[in-house]
Amino acid sequence: MIAFTSDQWVIVALVFILGLLIGAFLTAGGRRKWKARYRDESDRRVAIEREHADHLKQVDAREKDWQDQESARAAAIKENRRDPTVERRVVDDRRAADPSDPIDDPAI
Repeated sequence: MIAFTSDQWVIVALVFILGLLIGAFLTAGGRRKWKARYRDESDRRVAIEREHADHLKQVDAREKDWQDQESARAAAIKENRRDPTVERRVVDDRRAADPSDPIDDPAI
């Protein structure tokens, strides 16, 4: 084992203290920096999640409207199938608007 003299122990202690001081100066304010970055990132994440939730609500509302329109369309189609005069009335209304329109022309 290597034996140190008292001068060498003093030099080792001074180097150790110098290392502590340099490390403290280099990391001064580092705690505040990473905490600020963490808070900014978490705030940004919360804002993105809130925006995403709002977007999903809008999509759900649009899908509900589409489903309502589709069910109303299906009900109207069913109602038209039950009432054979509806189609005839539509054709008669078109013919009254434009008699030259070949609605029932089999050649078309």
